[in-house]
Amino acid sequence: MTTPGKELLFLALGGSGEIGMNANLYGCDGKWIMLDLGVTFGTHDYPGIDIIMPDLEFIEDRKKDLLGIILTHGHEDHIGALPYLAADLGVPLYANRFTAGLIANKLAEEGLEKEVKIKTVDIDAHFQLGPFGIRLMPLAHSILEMSAAVIDTPYGRVFHTGDWKLDADPVLGKPSSAAALTAIGDEGVDFLVGDSTNAFNPEASGSEGDLYDGLLTAVGNAKGRVIVTTFASNAARLKTLGRVATATGRTLCVAGRSLDRILGVARSVGYLKDFPPTVDFDEAMRLPRDKVMVIATGGQGEPRAALARMAADSHQIKLAPGDTVVFSSKQIPGNEVAIGRIMNQLAAKDILTVTEKQAHIHVSGHPGQPELAALYGWLRPKLVVPVHGEIRHMHEQARFALEKGVPDALIQENGDLVRLAPGPAKILERVRAGRLILDGDVILPADGETINERRKLALHGHITVAVIFTGKRFTDVAISYRGVPVEDERKAFVDEMREAAEKAALAPAKEQEKMREAIRLSVRRVATDWTGKKPVVDVMLVQL
Repeated sequence: MTTPGKELLFLALGGSGEIGMNANLYGCDGKWIMLDLGVTFGTHDYPGIDIIMPDLEFIEDRKKDLLGIILTHGHEDHIGALPYLAADLGVPLYANRFTAGLIANKLAEEGLEKEVKIKTVDIDAHFQLGPFGIRLMPLAHSILEMSAAVIDTPYGRVFHTGDWKLDADPVLGKPSSAAALTAIGDEGVDFLVGDSTNAFNPEASGSEGDLYDGLLTAVGNAKGRVIVTTFASNAARLKTLGRVATATGRTLCVAGRSLDRILGVARSVGYLKDFPPTVDFDEAMRLPRDKVMVIATGGQGEPRAALARMAADSHQIKLAPGDTVVFSSKQIPGNEVAIGRIMNQLAAKDILTVTEKQAHIHVSGHPGQPELAALYGWLRPKLVVPVHGEIRHMHEQARFALEKGVPDALIQENGDLVRLAPGPAKILERVRAGRLILDGDVILPADGETINERRKLALHGHITVAVIFTGKRFTDVAISYRGVPVEDERKAFVDEMREAAEKAALAPAKEQEKMREAIRLSVRRVATDWTGKKPVVDVMLVQL
């Protein structure tokens, strides 16, 4: 059972080897702290699943030694798993005001506000958790109050970046200056554990403040109703859009629960006080089309979000030929098909779409190579440990860091237990770092029997065979199927399966389980001969 000794350990349970689902542990002098506890979202590999979370078995077995969970910022891939997993860990959460407000809302929705304690930390504040001295240092990102964690231990200092970028005009918030980061470097940074998302990008990510002109032009050129979709969490973008609406003489309407939530939390902690007043959907529809602008969720193609429902004519906000939809966002890898589907629906209605490829209406929240180089120069770390990226992103950041003069870099993945100090950093062992799925209201292993059965059903279909006996004499077979690719000759297909089942049932006497298996294999053999598929076949022996 791994207990940190006189050493500094690092272990990613999520977010290393993938973008999303961030969960990082630091161990020192018998104690652990966790940084972030996020989710990623379901793909076709997980049919019926929306949310995927890290498996915390490793730290659950050691939760008596866990001192707290520190949240760098409020994006779902950093806080999304808290309502499902934090209560079982039984430790306080530490976050800045805005992030704490988002977490409080999430916990309240699950009825957990009394079970999980949130400790709000002032921006740039210092606090102590056992052997760990923590300073939450503000950096720019596409959400308010993103905070890097400067972690002081008896065995060295870690600068854990969280998600970040450099931004000379962030619109909202005040990230740490180059001078402040240089001062940290002057004090000494041993380990930089950092965001790798845009490690291949040779250009800087760009400033939020530079988007006003592009958005003003996109909205100003529109003739009809304008819908702007962006990441709901980007309060700075919302402020810019509010300014654009005012400058173009359009009344604002907001469509989407997550937008309402972000606006509410931002205002509650002192931001967006000058955001223009908004109208409801009915009032927006009564206004002249060229006098309204709607900010909507759904830029990533989410099927239940406001934009998808508008595109499908199932939302109170109705779109008409000549209207404009502005995508003030970037396609997250994996969402291209869903976004394309919505764009095609809009095009079919003769609605104009404007994306970042046509106008300067979006900037990334992650650092390109110039920003990485600047941070290396300010902090002067002895070792870079890339996180928050797929394997290729992390390897590229390691390569780039060495190219820029960082003495050493270490590539690790989820489940690699790393000793950072004392001595040369190295991977000690592999530990369990699996995934959990939220299936309805139930949390299950992502590689468990339920999801494997669902994959088989999705791939091959399902057949039910009921074999009926009266007394000990076989009398009938009833067969039904779903998802098996037979449509034109359904009766002939069922008849052949029934004949195979009857032959198996009438074979010399067998015990029930052997008979059931013989029938199952006979029916599946017919289905495979017809379709090339291997359906899941369930056999019921019915005694009358």
